[in-house]
Amino acid sequence: MLSIAALLLFSISLIVCLLCQWSILYALLFGACIFFIYGLLEGHSLSELFQMVVSGVLTVKNILIVFLLIGMITATWRASGTIAMIIFLGSKLVFPSIFVLLSFLLCALLSILIGTALGTAATMGVICISIARAMGINEFFVAGAVLSGVYFGDRCSPMSSSALLISELTETNIFENIKAMIKTSVVPFSLTCIFYLFLGMKSGVSTGIVSVTALFEKYYHLHYLTLLPAVLMLLLSILKVNVRVTMGISIVLSFLIAYFLQGEPLGNLLYYLLYGYTHSNTDLNTMMQGGGILSMWRVSLIVGISSSYSGIFAKTKILKKPKEYIKILSNKMTDFGAVLVTGTISCIIACNQSLAVIMTQQLCRDIMRKEKLAITLENTVITVAALVPWSIAMAVPFQALEVPNVSAFYAVYLYFIPLWNLGMAVKRK
Repeated sequence: MLSIAALLLFSISLIVCLLCQWSILYALLFGACIFFIYGLLEGHSLSELFQMVVSGVLTVKNILIVFLLIGMITATWRASGTIAMIIFLGSKLVFPSIFVLLSFLLCALLSILIGTALGTAATMGVICISIARAMGINEFFVAGAVLSGVYFGDRCSPMSSSALLISELTETNIFENIKAMIKTSVVPFSLTCIFYLFLGMKSGVSTGIVSVTALFEKYYHLHYLTLLPAVLMLLLSILKVNVRVTMGISIVLSFLIAYFLQGEPLGNLLYYLLYGYTHSNTDLNTMMQGGGILSMWRVSLIVGISSSYSGIFAKTKILKKPKEYIKILSNKMTDFGAVLVTGTISCIIACNQSLAVIMTQQLCRDIMRKEKLAITLENTVITVAALVPWSIAMAVPFQALEVPNVSAFYAVYLYFIPLWNLGMAVKRK
């Protein structure tokens, strides 16, 4: 019962922080203390527990590196004129009534190509939200469509780290898993497209796009060279170059374009990398400011603290008792429902997608065969993680887009996937 009490205390702390509108970091720090004390009560030494914490944090070192790159790329793309040029061209080519749907489809396509939701949100997502703001389209709608799109690809791309993680954990073939993912997502995908088409038709459009593009023409050198960082990133992704290398090359190229083509002083560019892009013109600054390494500090802390839990979970018996309850739950409702409930709780506790997948797989591996578990994890944990406000799956994309968490209400694909498959599971029972 001690393990259940520890998990409940942590869950209560999360709820209190949400209700009181306190930073979720307080709950995460409280959770770290709870699980650390649990480890001591179980008989582990301080040195053992510190090793567990370090091993947990080391599992996300690559993610933390990606966060730094996201901060830099969102700043340098602004400074180089890459985003401005894409908005300038997009405003002439895109019909506002279909832009919400187009944002979903473009993010889904790029996410499939590069296999990362976070990288897609920081590039295509930022472009889409910037165009939306310039055209006066409801940014909450577009942010929801972006979140849906980036996890469409993250869920079923053969280059996705989450898809690879699930195939490794369940010892299944990733391409067979992808076939099953496509099959189980046809209806949710179709419903999502219809929903975003309807939203776009109902969304108001501003005439301010003319003044915005005029601002861009005045303060940026809108040469086609400014598109190179985005084009190169797309090409390298298609060639399956490592996403960190791809983002790094794009950052260097956009840095050089900002220096030589836009005439930005070296000191300013270094400032942008750390603090984010700013401009002396108030109107342009309102539209384009943002990015920078420091913009990712909060989400980096969330990931660092929450990932420390994984080492403790792996080396203690804190998850032993919950397994017994999951078996009871699977008998009373469908296996899918049991995994959905377990995955949701894991996402709330783990705060990041990878740890939630690992926890759910460990807890549910005895209630269904491995092939079924693989697709069930894809249809539950992968999508649900992006709906938890303190999870990096939501926090990082929305930090890059600079939108509030309420935008997740419009990420309908992430709701449709688990609900549709739950309905099918209930029907088959």
